[in-house]
Amino acid sequence: MKVVDLNCDMGELPEVIADGTQESLMPFLTSVNIACGGHAGDEQTMKTTIEQALRWGLAVGAHPGYPDCANFGRLEMNLPAEAVADSVLQQVKLLARVAGDCGAHLTHVKPHGALYNQAACNRPLAEAIARGVARWSRDVVLVGLAGSPMLDVFRQAGFVVAGEAFADRRYEANGGLRSRKFPDALIGDPQEASRQALRIVEQGAVTACDGTEIAVDAQTICIHSDTPGAAQIAAGVARTLRKAGIPLRALST
Repeated sequence: MKVVDLNCDMGELPEVIADGTQESLMPFLTSVNIACGGHAGDEQTMKTTIEQALRWGLAVGAHPGYPDCANFGRLEMNLPAEAVADSVLQQVKLLARVAGDCGAHLTHVKPHGALYNQAACNRPLAEAIARGVARWSRDVVLVGLAGSPMLDVFRQAGFVVAGEAFADRRYEANGGLRSRKFPDALIGDPQEASRQALRIVEQGAVTACDGTEIAVDAQTICIHSDTPGAAQIAAGVARTLRKAGIPLRALST
């Protein structure tokens, strides 16, 4: 039986942390990816999110993005490869220090937003991400889009890798995620998200917006904390997978 990790991007919105929405997702997850100052987050949001994750026994990972808080790291940038590597290094180092102060350690690194999406099909950019993380440590799992060349790049750089699929996002025929500029980019119905997650795990496939069937070999499934109804989606996905007898377990090297 295939084992799968359920991850969530967190530490990004102070109001979601403060009102309890963020922690309400945690009972249904196995790992969290924490914004570390690039697209969002500061030392306080990192500390709070790590403390919450520890309460629920979740694995803690870094979620570095483009250094562009104004656009939440979701706009493509054309930075030199060395600038990307340095930014990723600094973000991961900062979160690792805060985690250490909380008695935690980082198990994985997952790029955010436009950095993630561009690196999925841009080998030099993926190499820059891997180089930045490697300057801190190779003893973490690097997470990337399932089926994309970025996983080969990460693997060749000496990392254990994990292919990621998404319960709450729709796909294009090329295997990439549908742009958030389209109103149907997100899956907000917990039942639909749960069906997609189950199919990803059991059949290794997902249906694109145009009906194309895409092969998806994923070791981890993401639910975004800022998707409307995220807690209901997370609960539904976890319940559906467990009912199907699929073990949920955090990533590890």
